[in-house]
Amino acid sequence: ERYAHILAEKRGREGATFDEANDKMFERNYFGMMMVETGDADAFITGVYTKYSNTIKVAKEVIGIRPEYKHFGTMHILNSKETLIDIAKLAEQTVRFFNHTPVMAMLSYSNFGSDQDGSPASVHQAVEYMQKNYPELAIDGEMQVNFAMNTSLRDAKYPFTRLAGKEVNTLVFPNLSSANSGYKLIQAMCDTELIGPIQMGLNKPIHFTDFESSVRDIVNITAVAVIDAIVDKKKKENK
Repeated sequence: ERYAHILAEKRGREGATFDEANDKMFERNYFGMMMVETGDADAFITGVYTKYSNTIKVAKEVIGIRPEYKHFGTMHILNSKETLIDIAKLAEQTVRFFNHTPVMAMLSYSNFGSDQDGSPASVHQAVEYMQKNYPELAIDGEMQVNFAMNTSLRDAKYPFTRLAGKEVNTLVFPNLSSANSGYKLIQAMCDTELIGPIQMGLNKPIHFTDFESSVRDIVNITAVAVIDAIVDKKKKENK
């Protein structure tokens, strides 16, 4: 009931009532995320037994998106210039979180303005924004994935890029379909351990798995959530 009162007060201007909020507390995602929201828990991991679309709805409602962003990212990617900018900014922060310097390629099916319609145009505009506002960041595009991953090919054909001489370690896909297909293809073809999806942009350490997750996948995402919670706590202590 305490959690229900807090949620009803938080979302009262969106039509939430105590009775509705109280009913929701019998759902594990609502109750667990309210534990994090109130500080009774440090992090929350979910997704094996619930639909992803429902999980992100609860996360937005209970935890909320960081005020400096309009979107949060995991596999929730929309094909618009604004969303791509948010995803690029969040990805840059997340790569630094794991103690790497981001070298980012924004992908499409064309290279550097050769196709000026559809998703390439959105990616191109997002790159322009990022380069203007983050002049020290190694980010460029739009480009095809083979140019992103092959440094010598890219440098020979497009020597003007910010990525010259650098190996790309971060790929930003233009939409959900290509992102999902890309990482699933790598997973199927390579002996590579994939950790994620890693949540980026929510106010608290909430992380997602899915129904395909192995025990190892859940352990990995739990480790990420623990690190996330520790960093979050340190930030609050330093304010």
